[in-house]
Amino acid sequence: MLLNASVVIERIVEDGDNQRIDNFFFKRFKNVPKSHIYQLLRSGQVRVNGKRVNFHYRLQAGDQLRIPPVRTPLTQHSQQQKKLPVSFVAFDIVFEDAALLVVNKPSGIAVHGGSGVSFGVIEQLRAQRPELRFLELVHRLDRETSGVLMLAKKRSALVELHRQIRSGLTEKHYQVVVKGKWSNSTQNVRLPLIKYMTAEGERRVAVATAKSPLSQGQGTPKVMAAHTLFKLVKAWQNFSLLDAELKTGRTHQIRIHLAHLGYPIVGDDKYGDFTLNKQLAKNQSSMGQALGLARMFLHADSMKIEHPLSGQQLDLKAPLPNDLRAFILQLERAV
Repeated sequence: MLLNASVVIERIVEDGDNQRIDNFFFKRFKNVPKSHIYQLLRSGQVRVNGKRVNFHYRLQAGDQLRIPPVRTPLTQHSQQQKKLPVSFVAFDIVFEDAALLVVNKPSGIAVHGGSGVSFGVIEQLRAQRPELRFLELVHRLDRETSGVLMLAKKRSALVELHRQIRSGLTEKHYQVVVKGKWSNSTQNVRLPLIKYMTAEGERRVAVATAKSPLSQGQGTPKVMAAHTLFKLVKAWQNFSLLDAELKTGRTHQIRIHLAHLGYPIVGDDKYGDFTLNKQLAKNQSSMGQALGLARMFLHADSMKIEHPLSGQQLDLKAPLPNDLRAFILQLERAV
């Protein structure tokens, strides 16, 4: 069975930074024998920035990784799986032309397959739009984050948009509800971050301090500068609605900055208030308000870019999904 029908060039983003290339392929192609992965690496079919690499090469953010067609034996189990119908999501289109496809990603869907997810946004869109010979993610969103997600339909568009992102020429805004009453109308948060691995093998992010956790067996983690601009939109007695503008694009940046400041995002199952999350999921709150929310309140509200081919200014907006709008209405009524 052909898992990759053609050569794919993938830009490594922060999630893949410092990961060994063989481990990258093991996670991406779980059913492919390791011997086949090593054969692809030894033969030079896998390349990074146009060059051959050995199996212990560590990927760096920004690397251009060439992924060749990958095959795996078609077992009876996989034949049965292949026949199973896949329920695809009908994505709301924010913007589309010959170079770009921008969708409003729902919460609960990963942007790409892997880590137990067979079909992410990119796999589903490729299956839905087989006429598109090129379709690649420009950036990523966490699985539980909804909102503006941009994909390139031309390689030239992908390269130009990555240049804009690296150069800080894009503007990304998120709407987020936090626990607590935010006091400042505007607040710049510049707190460096580190990545680390828990004892259970789970990847996490933390603010870099003298007491920061260390990656298990990986030495001192790399410190990454991170800057978020928060603006208060509305404050209630126990919750606040904020506009968060990403000045840098680190993994879990908004979530970590807010949790570190003592304002965890409502529904955040990694860095949030777990007791509150559980109560909200049961449509209850310890603060006496009949509130209900079964997901994280983090929504990629808008993104401003220059069109990668025409240079036209684009202001891409994704409306709040119904469950988040309903939560805001509950907060308003509880006043």
